[in-house]
Amino acid sequence: HEVIGARGLPRAWDWRNVSGRSFATWNTNEFLPRGGCASCWAQAVTSALADRIAVKRGGAWPQVGLSPQVLLNCHGGGSCQGGDPAGAYAFIHQRGITDETCQNYQAKELSCEDKHICRNCAPGGEKGLVWPGVCVAVRQPIVWYLSQYGSVRGVLPMKAEIYKRGPIGCGIEATRGFRAYRGGVYSERRASVSLDAQVSLTGWGVARGGEDAPAGAEFWVGRNSWGTYWGEGGWFRILMHGHNLGVETDCDWGVPYQSSEPV
Repeated sequence: HEVIGARGLPRAWDWRNVSGRSFATWNTNEFLPRGGCASCWAQAVTSALADRIAVKRGGAWPQVGLSPQVLLNCHGGGSCQGGDPAGAYAFIHQRGITDETCQNYQAKELSCEDKHICRNCAPGGEKGLVWPGVCVAVRQPIVWYLSQYGSVRGVLPMKAEIYKRGPIGCGIEATRGFRAYRGGVYSERRASVSLDAQVSLTGWGVARGGEDAPAGAEFWVGRNSWGTYWGEGGWFRILMHGHNLGVETDCDWGVPYQSSEPV
């Protein structure tokens, strides 16, 4: 992990807008299509890594969205009852992960077998018109791994990691107030925090005043996995340096590469 001094960091940084270019991939909703699956840990990991792939590839088309369903199916760090992002990063480093196009999110756990890691499906019947059809495993799919992974905490190390290599995943306490967030720079005073959710942080900024924060206050830019109808189009801003539900205390990062690439 490379630490950049405060003087080497910009006053504001956002991977959604780097000289007019966005490296943010699409938003997700962990509650669809069926609800009842606490997969925010998997969503935050795959979201941050997908953005890092976009950064690594210079924003080249097409975008790559990694599959949180693979982590659920193979218990790669957790399950629908919650999980540990550090375990997910270790799983991807050792075993790899496929993309969303060959193992879409279903908000439930399936068995960890080839067809539940990457599959293709076709309608059944003589004329291909019968539903349900047949799904079979894809042989030799594209697999993404991590050459490095680790943890980071504290404002300057977090900024340095985000600026140098892309978004990171962080723990947060999803309080009632945070769940009801609609916009602005969020802050909440609490005597203690209990990290019970995961988000990804993609940058930081400085409040101009009138945004539920005094002018000049620094904030983090983050993405949740609750759909675009939540917050600021699925995104949020939260105060830096405290009163931020513990978002600076437990973060993880990884360096993704494709199976066909040299490490």
